[in-house]
Amino acid sequence: MANVLNSKTGTPDPDNGQGDAREEAEPEAPLLREPREGLPPVVSDSAHLDRVAEAFAAGTGPVAIDAERASGYRYGQRAYLVQLRRADAGSALIDPVACPDLSGLDSALSGAETVLHAAHQDLPCLGEVGLKPALLFDTELAGRLLGYQKVGLGSMVERVLGLRLAKEHSAVDWSVRPLPEDWLTYAALDVEVLVDLRDALQGELEEAGKLEWAREEFAWMLQAPPKEPRPDPWRRTSGIHRVRNQRGLGVVRELWLERDRIARERDISPGRVLPDAAIVEAATAMPATAPQLTAIKQFSVRLARRYVPNWLKAINRVRGMPAAELPQPSAPGDGPPATNRWADRDPAAARRLEAVRADLSAVAERIAMPAENLLQPDAVRRLAWSPPQHTDAGSVAEHLRQHHAREWQVGLTAERLAEALHRAAD
Repeated sequence: MANVLNSKTGTPDPDNGQGDAREEAEPEAPLLREPREGLPPVVSDSAHLDRVAEAFAAGTGPVAIDAERASGYRYGQRAYLVQLRRADAGSALIDPVACPDLSGLDSALSGAETVLHAAHQDLPCLGEVGLKPALLFDTELAGRLLGYQKVGLGSMVERVLGLRLAKEHSAVDWSVRPLPEDWLTYAALDVEVLVDLRDALQGELEEAGKLEWAREEFAWMLQAPPKEPRPDPWRRTSGIHRVRNQRGLGVVRELWLERDRIARERDISPGRVLPDAAIVEAATAMPATAPQLTAIKQFSVRLARRYVPNWLKAINRVRGMPAAELPQPSAPGDGPPATNRWADRDPAAARRLEAVRADLSAVAERIAMPAENLLQPDAVRRLAWSPPQHTDAGSVAEHLRQHHAREWQVGLTAERLAEALHRAAD
């Protein structure tokens, strides 16, 4: 009897197909442990930074960049380590605390494509230190456009390149000094493979006919205006839905604002000063004394307990506040209301939303892309809630452009969404 070919390798199976029928386990991808040229020293002075800028100016091809923040530990989203890699220049690790102005390095990289993963996270903190790419390739967004289910860097490197990145240091406090060597190795490896990932994904985008869409998205990310600050950021307190009255909402607001002030002054993540759960519990219990307040577990821990007088003062301020000064249950804004209330408030809008979502999902499925990347959910809601006076394809297209849809998105969706609006009106 002839040898049976192994379905995974294409080579003869030595047991002639008669052996163990258990499915073979996929071999584990090799784990990257060390940077190719070894771990570079951390750049922490201007002379060293100038040498790195000179080396990267002489390098070739795209520049991989990553940034490490300490948002779970420190106030804000500033970068505490910046990593770069470029062909013929190698890798660099820069301490932006010691070297807060990287505009000279930015000039040295003029004209080079910057490769980032999840650029929307890193562009703001890179801009704060003077790194402002003019040409971008975002490997996470490329993965989304290609329909990847998991778009984290580790998942994509393993899926696309067949390599594993250790991720055990992804949530550490990058503000500590000196940074441990194993953390620095982890950081260096994140940019080690980023250009290789970019090259592979560009090939996939081109094969799928999506490369021009991706380029339009990357350009948009660089030119998009910064998001306007939320008018009431305290409304994003986790668990706020449990607060049932305006006075309780007032307590959430006042405690949130006091926590934010303390966190800013101490340069500590607000959640480390006082967790959201404590704010919500205080808003529902309305404690009037220090013992009542510290009976809430999170208020009795060391840092929160230090500010018990502040918390009580905030709560008592709300207790005597006139009703007109209490926050309204609904957040102010110019957008549509929450979609779960549409059926009662405007049944016709609810029908339009159902119709446009169905057609949008059909297009997204056809091109193997998440619907939220095909068209921003906010633009979809605004179209359904307040459609243009004329619902022909041209009017719908202009409506989408006014709400920041890109041309590739308009081209794929405007006609279908116009049909959906007509169908919902029948």
